Amino acid sequence: MYDHIGLRVSDLDASVRFYTAALAPLGFVLCSRDDSGAGFGPKGAPALWLHLHKGKAGTGAHVAFRARDHAAIKQFHAEGLKAGGRDNGGAGPRADYSPTYYAAFLIDPDGNNVEAVCA
Repeated sequence: MYDHIGLRVSDLDASVRFYTAALAPLGFVLCSRDDSGAGFGPKGAPALWLHLHKGKAGTGAHVAFRARDHAAIKQFHAEGLKAGGRDNGGAGPRADYSPTYYAAFLIDPDGNNVEAVCA
């Protein structure tokens, strides 16, 4: 449904470190970077854009990335924590969402709720 998503970030370097680490297990890479922003996605096709924003902080967004398997979700969570993310729900089944829903959740450096999921 979506072509791309943009998030405002207050510290571009911290956000690039976090997303580089957390998204690598899901097969996504840093595609573009300059002083005002960065783009992540499949190589050559950025779909998540980070924009440096020094204004008032927002309320946070929720972004969910599709993962190929449970191992990638576990690695997403572990690498994201190492890169400055905060735990918001470790890797595991979420039967209240659906019988096959498996996900992990992190809070990124700007307070966004970031999820990796396979269902």
